[in-house]
Amino acid sequence: MPVPSIIAIDGPAASGKSTLGFRLAEALGYLYFDTGLMYRAVTWLALNRGIDVYDESAVTRLAEDVPIEVTAPSREDGRACDVVVDGHDITWEIRKPEVDANVSVVSAYPGVRQALTIQQRRIGMRGRVVMVGRDIGTVVLPEADLKIYLDASPEERAQRRHREILGRGGQASYQDVLEQVRDRDRIDSTRAVAPLKPAADAVILDSDSLDADQVFERVYALCKG
Repeated sequence: MPVPSIIAIDGPAASGKSTLGFRLAEALGYLYFDTGLMYRAVTWLALNRGIDVYDESAVTRLAEDVPIEVTAPSREDGRACDVVVDGHDITWEIRKPEVDANVSVVSAYPGVRQALTIQQRRIGMRGRVVMVGRDIGTVVLPEADLKIYLDASPEERAQRRHREILGRGGQASYQDVLEQVRDRDRIDSTRAVAPLKPAADAVILDSDSLDADQVFERVYALCKG
């Protein structure tokens, strides 16, 4: 079996998709593309410009007009890539709690998803890519050669996200993070457009009892057939 050229990794917030996707892309020599970065960038930009994230028309126009660049990392500070908007490096800005709290609202807008999906498909269809998100296998790249749905319980995912925030020097309580994770799951799973769900032909992997190395080894074995 040939190594899959287009790999889609979906799953809920903080399930480990980004870690898996980056390691897999690095091992295969592929482009790593976390599509959630685009939604985070639009959310950050709306907040930064004082645009109400509940103003669907204004946020959609922003998504249609804003130039978002995702490139290989320019520095070794833990980042998997650079995210640049209007010439500004916002790689870590888009990981702040205020973005966490609002990105699901922004990503639920049909116009925003349509605007960003076009760019995502253009990149993904070139092949040799590991694309990570919530609707890659179902909407963005249903043609993907390998589809992974990486899951974990809300409690486990909240612990991971909480450690990540503290590790960056931020402040947040575990209970607040858990509430945000549950709220995001609800919004992502019930939105009318591209709801979070496994593709019919996805390999579903529960990572509650697996560490990052074990998750990687299982998926890498699938790639190698």
